[in-house]
Amino acid sequence: MVEEKKNQSGFVALLGRPNVGKSTLMNFLVGQKVAVTSNKPQTTRNKISGILTTDDMQAIFIDTPGIFKPHLDLDDYMDKASLSSLNDVDLILFMVEPEKMGKGDAYIAELLQKATVPVLLLINKVDTVNPNELLPIIDQYRKLNIFKEFLPVSATQGIGISDLIQVLHQYLPEGPKYYGTDQITDRPEYFMVAELIREQILKFTSEEVPHAAAVWVEQMNKHENNKLQIEATIYVEKNGQKGIIIGKGGKMLKQIGINSRRQVEDLLGEKVNLHLWVKVQHNWRSDPQFLRKIGYNPKDLA
Repeated sequence: MVEEKKNQSGFVALLGRPNVGKSTLMNFLVGQKVAVTSNKPQTTRNKISGILTTDDMQAIFIDTPGIFKPHLDLDDYMDKASLSSLNDVDLILFMVEPEKMGKGDAYIAELLQKATVPVLLLINKVDTVNPNELLPIIDQYRKLNIFKEFLPVSATQGIGISDLIQVLHQYLPEGPKYYGTDQITDRPEYFMVAELIREQILKFTSEEVPHAAAVWVEQMNKHENNKLQIEATIYVEKNGQKGIIIGKGGKMLKQIGINSRRQVEDLLGEKVNLHLWVKVQHNWRSDPQFLRKIGYNPKDLA
């Protein structure tokens, strides 16, 4: 009788300050873009799950918004989304920059004192520093007596990723594959499409516009001329922001649309007609009712 191969599986929370590279790491691990990346902080707004499946393991990564002190209802939602990930997971990865622990990292480390599951420290962007610089950083975090492992990685270069996967296998419990082998995220397609559009807004606009913009997909289930018709609305808070996103003669909106369409076609594997509108919704980030309408629902985190 052939012995059935054991499988390790579980949920892994990715925590860290804004812009530390959590989304980039998750995209690298699952082999495809499932989370928005940008050099602007607070890029991730929702908990997004990426799924890594190997022959004997399935790790479901929960990429959380970066933790910071809230100022708006949206900020409060983002912090709750991050902190709720400490519940109902099997493992926590705390990602930091290759530098001495600052106030933001110390704040998260204090939260992690309450964790009831193993916590691993990931030092990201190690390709940007001399290896000798990592030892005092590791020593500083080791003194906290929180972390089971200290793993130097580079989410952009792939350094340390194979070691990370081995350690995940070591710490995840034995269990079934929760998702199909070819599934890489638990998010619906319309959510992913909205995120890809928002990523292009982050890329092409500056100052206050990126964080004042939200995207909602109105419909994406109709085909015409063998192309999927997608209609999406970009919401901003001020008329001036609307003007920036549309651009002179509609040039900026056209560029956002072209780049978004390419990304969406790669995601969905089919030709797309993407129709974008820009609307002003004053102070939407502080409007709980509107936040719920466009998919930011704190009740989901209970």
